Amino acid sequence: MNSAIQVRGLKKSYGSHIVLNGLNLRIEKGEIFALLGVNGAGKTTSLECIEGLRKYDSGTVIVNGKMGIQLQSSSLPAYIKPMEAVKLFAKWNREKIDYTMLNALGIKEIEKKQYTQLSTGQKRRLHLALALISDPDIIFLDEPTAGLDVEGRLSLHEQIRKLRSSGKTIVLASHDMAEVETLCDRIAILNHGNIIFCGTASELTDKVGKKYFIHIKTQQGDSTFETDNIEDTLISLLGELKQKGNHVLDIKVDRGTLELHFMEMARREAE
Repeated sequence: MNSAIQVRGLKKSYGSHIVLNGLNLRIEKGEIFALLGVNGAGKTTSLECIEGLRKYDSGTVIVNGKMGIQLQSSSLPAYIKPMEAVKLFAKWNREKIDYTMLNALGIKEIEKKQYTQLSTGQKRRLHLALALISDPDIIFLDEPTAGLDVEGRLSLHEQIRKLRSSGKTIVLASHDMAEVETLCDRIAILNHGNIIFCGTASELTDKVGKKYFIHIKTQQGDSTFETDNIEDTLISLLGELKQKGNHVLDIKVDRGTLELHFMEMARREAE
């Protein structure tokens, strides 16, 4: 089978509150897949049901492979050292320690520190290393770069790409839209317990429209204009400014980001 994960008709409620309402989802082997959703959309519940951490009311979840999970909120004993945790997890999983992977994640640099002494970013790298010890086929990453500096983020992105190139399937949950746009092959947007979009970032752009933002700096100040048609809008704006004698000092055009498309999709669904 080419699919790593298949979810069919997944339902989950907390009392009278319906969180997942017949969720259907398919994640292919060897892809980086992002699940996005505003707070309360059911994203965390969906992931926990797929991971086996939470019971669901009905539906089916089929996972084809071994899972490795890096949770957003994880913890270890305060005084355990990173390599002690690595050795313990390796023994539990009956796996040899992959020192190349540990070095790539910077674990050697913190191996003598106690867990309580680690920064947020260092803890996230350690928990990712622990998730990878069992050599999983499918890796769940929940906000993997939260708390990391720019260098740490780039290093982790490189590691994620290497995991995909080795045939791993990555399921990513992130609030960093630039990260999702850069890393992911496909994204799914979850709203009110249902998938309202599933596809590539470019397909999402095509669906909600190609929005552009024109930033114009003049002698009278800065203004921003939103448009789907750069040529017509620019001609109109420049003509109007020239007629008023307002000299243009600078012009900048931005493409709409994935975050803007996501917000637009959620807004349309709400309407």
